[in-house]
Amino acid sequence: MTVKSIKLIALSALMSMPVIPVEAQNTPRYQVAVCDWMILKRQKLGEFSKAREVGADGVEVDMGPLGKRVLFENRFRNAEDARVFSHTADSLGVQVPSIAMSGFFAQNLIKRQNYRDLLRDCFQTMKAFHAQVAFLPLGGSGNGWKQKGAERDTLVAYLHDIGEMAKAEGVTVGIRTQLDAKASIQLLKEIKSDGIKIYYNFQDAADNNRDICKELKKLGKDRIIQIHATNTDSVNLPDDPEIDLPKIKKTLDQMKWSGWLVVERSRDVKRVRDVNYNFSRNVEYLKNIFLKDKP
Repeated sequence: MTVKSIKLIALSALMSMPVIPVEAQNTPRYQVAVCDWMILKRQKLGEFSKAREVGADGVEVDMGPLGKRVLFENRFRNAEDARVFSHTADSLGVQVPSIAMSGFFAQNLIKRQNYRDLLRDCFQTMKAFHAQVAFLPLGGSGNGWKQKGAERDTLVAYLHDIGEMAKAEGVTVGIRTQLDAKASIQLLKEIKSDGIKIYYNFQDAADNNRDICKELKKLGKDRIIQIHATNTDSVNLPDDPEIDLPKIKKTLDQMKWSGWLVVERSRDVKRVRDVNYNFSRNVEYLKNIFLKDKP
């Protein structure tokens, strides 16, 4: 066999091998982040060093307060602020997987006719940090939309539009519905946009005595874009009998889900403002459970 023949055979074998993207090679199945507003660093430069201090891989950056304002109180509309923050995150090796619109915990999306401006502001901020997910809680929109009627029709129309805006930007909006899995699936069917997915929260299931693992399975991996992997404030995750993390990991593994687990709450009520204590313990416990077996 000639040298040329051997080279051709080797090249043919190489060409037939599956191509694995660099991201797939280097990105672990699960990564752990913290919410900047909950570590008391909302849009403060120290949020990235604090994330490193408590052992997190990333920060979910908030858009800032909304209240009665027309737009979020968002410092990242200033290009220089956005540049400095993004550079600081990169220099510390801290990722920004998502941008949160936590103002909608208290504000009603249905009554915000300027919702497109608010979402454009969010998408622009996402670009600055290379974030792929926007977190949109529906808690401030009341309960009327949970039944058929004008409020639901308006919300569905807004969310469809938002989802299509997100798709055009190449990102995803994750909504926290507080509904059970079946009702969340029905809402997604009505919205009819792949740009909207579920941002799952353990607390919603725990508060309503729902089985987290059954809910995750019912939703399926393709409907869940990201997870707030904590409960309400009471005890830290290692001490919480309502959150069975080993079982949850087994479920997510079986589902072949991968993504960011974001620490929002689960603060010890006796030390609720002790950021280092609460978030270090929660992050460490999540990593011990979810990262002990490298993908």
